[in-house]
Amino acid sequence: MAKKRSGGGLTRTQQAAKFLGVSVLAGAVLAGIALPAAGALGLASKGTIEEFDTIPANLKRPPLSQRTTILDSQGGRIATVYSRDRTVVPLKDISPYMQKAIVAIEDNRYYEHGAVDLKGILRALNRNVQSGGTAQGASTLTQQYVKNVFVEEAGDDPDKVAQATQQTLGRKIRELKYAIQVEKELGKQKILENYLNITFFGQQAYGVEAASQRYFSKHAKDLKLEEAAMLAGLVQSPTRYDPVNDSAEATKRRNIVIQRMADIREISPAEAARAKAAPLKLAVSKPKNGCITAVSGAGFFCDYVREVFLNDPVFGKTKEDRAKVWNQGGLTVRTTMDPKAQESTQASIKQHVYKSDKVATAVTLVEPGSGKILAMGQSKPYGFGDNETQINYSVDRNMGGSNFGFPTGSTFKPFLTAAALEEGRPPTQTYPSPYQMPYPARIATCSGKPWVNVGMKQKLENENEAEVGPYALGEAMNKSVNTYFVQMLEDIGMCPVAKMSEKLGLIQGHGVKIPEEPSPLTLGSNGISPLRMASSYAAFANRGTYCTPVAIESIKGPGGKALPVPKTSCSRAMAEQTADTVSTLLRGVVDSGTGAKAGLQNGRDNAGKTGTTDARKNAWFVGYTPNLSGAVWVGSPSQQVQMEDITIGGRYQPKVYGGEVPGPIWKDAMTGALDGKDSPRFNTIDIPEPNKDKDKDKGKDKGKKRPGSDNKPPGNDPGQDPGGNGDGDNGGGDQGGDGGGDGGDWDDILGGNWP
Repeated sequence: MAKKRSGGGLTRTQQAAKFLGVSVLAGAVLAGIALPAAGALGLASKGTIEEFDTIPANLKRPPLSQRTTILDSQGGRIATVYSRDRTVVPLKDISPYMQKAIVAIEDNRYYEHGAVDLKGILRALNRNVQSGGTAQGASTLTQQYVKNVFVEEAGDDPDKVAQATQQTLGRKIRELKYAIQVEKELGKQKILENYLNITFFGQQAYGVEAASQRYFSKHAKDLKLEEAAMLAGLVQSPTRYDPVNDSAEATKRRNIVIQRMADIREISPAEAARAKAAPLKLAVSKPKNGCITAVSGAGFFCDYVREVFLNDPVFGKTKEDRAKVWNQGGLTVRTTMDPKAQESTQASIKQHVYKSDKVATAVTLVEPGSGKILAMGQSKPYGFGDNETQINYSVDRNMGGSNFGFPTGSTFKPFLTAAALEEGRPPTQTYPSPYQMPYPARIATCSGKPWVNVGMKQKLENENEAEVGPYALGEAMNKSVNTYFVQMLEDIGMCPVAKMSEKLGLIQGHGVKIPEEPSPLTLGSNGISPLRMASSYAAFANRGTYCTPVAIESIKGPGGKALPVPKTSCSRAMAEQTADTVSTLLRGVVDSGTGAKAGLQNGRDNAGKTGTTDARKNAWFVGYTPNLSGAVWVGSPSQQVQMEDITIGGRYQPKVYGGEVPGPIWKDAMTGALDGKDSPRFNTIDIPEPNKDKDKDKGKDKGKKRPGSDNKPPGNDPGQDPGGNGDGDNGGGDQGGDGGGDGGDWDDILGGNWP
């Protein structure tokens, strides 16, 4: 007599007998006949029937998770991402050998029985009683499919997976009832198709198409007999029979499947003999999952696309809803990335900054008028190894970026200039611009409560004592004269600059508005991401209309259904006249100012601005043509490295300026990206030259140099061209010896230019 287990549970034999009773009843229901013997066996108890009847009638079959393919704007593959590597295919695209092999080894009476194989259950029960355990199972292919549906629904939740696979009578009875439903609804061929698409074959491959690609690098429809038999043999134990790790065991299992196919006369003895003699002949394709596999250094752009999907309500009301859609996969995401622009960007980065350098660079290119992100790259590759990172230096923190962005230095001055022009100041505006001055005593703000320089303690100065005004706007922009722009801020107040920043989408990297203080609104002391800088400068190129950045052009879901995607939102940030004036001014920066080394060749109109910040921890060049805008940041991600006496990209730099390292990166990236593209012109504004005081010798260093300044004679620094066009933000200067000065050292604290 069978004994109960400790705790009063049924033995395995008793459980099997009870399940047999349920199965007999279920089979009778399915067949529409009565089986009195069931009652005679004492297996059809009232409790068993009630258990069966209380199970919900409908099995919910979740869509199968599949791989998602991310494409560039030309349809080229950037990367494949998935939670489960699976490609669903119809039965007609699965080799007949594969169909026969899986039926032969898993349920050779599949086409003869209903959802339940009563003969198989009796046989299994008999053998298990004889062995005293569970030597043989009796699940039909349909029941196995139902179990896999439960596992698929559980996803990656370990508790739910355990519940879906636990060896209990309750689970088996539930599977049984749903199997009956599935047989009625789908039929044998559809069940077989679903089974082959849902089943796990090891090596991260779900479904026969992914398995065929993984082990043989071919489509499932092209599988040969011996290949199909090997895959079919994996289903019972993907780990034990893994051909990659144990070819002998896999071959033995494959041959069992082949023999079974011969035994039930699906293949001839001759075919079986030939197939058994064949070697495995694996052609393994390694799993390629995630943004780490992206081409052309586009891992960070790939990750940004994922972040857009997870954060934009257009893809679902909650983040959980969006994550579910993303993890389910089966999407084809066509992005805005231009392969030529991306390749050019990555080539420029690789040439100018090494991944092993103490500092890093990030580059982003954006199309004016559309907001499309055409390229995004950085010198520290996407990954987990040495000199690699998963932090995207080009974007805000909530999109996978750095904590605060990076201080922008003088690249912020064009926004202040645009605000002043909008307030009615002429492009010839002149200010005294002394070499040194305290910040103004009071500056108006949006709140009506002015900012106050308590005790007049906060001061700033230009790069060297020779930088003494008066200066007009054009010359002040070319030389990046600090005191000029602080006086401009005092003149118009901080509110117009704050409002202009908002119109241009400028916020700090951690999502907070730029504070109404002189240093961040003049000298760029607060952190902003390269993507935001490139997008805001694109508004100048687009004659005053700002467009929010976008990375996704279209998405097709499983079955090719188009999904909605976020669109760019364009709005006027300033008058066309204002934008054209700024472009005219910034042309001077690349023609003869601090950004001369960034200037594009072949007569292509371009404009831009350099920036160098606090202790030379950050250097920038942000510039544009009428049809492309780009931002380049170089610096220490941790803000701990001062870029003096430093080697970057194999080149020694005594001191890094925005025009010296970021400028050439921008130039090379933009040149390649624009190759073969139209060369439109800016709508320039005639800005009269101011009368100059001929008695003033502003072109010579008449005063002593401030300690730590870099107002050396041109051409003295390694890395400078003869003639000495440094970026001027912290010195350098052009042929006449004019120093620059954008805020220099410590400007992210006080906005001054300190030694």
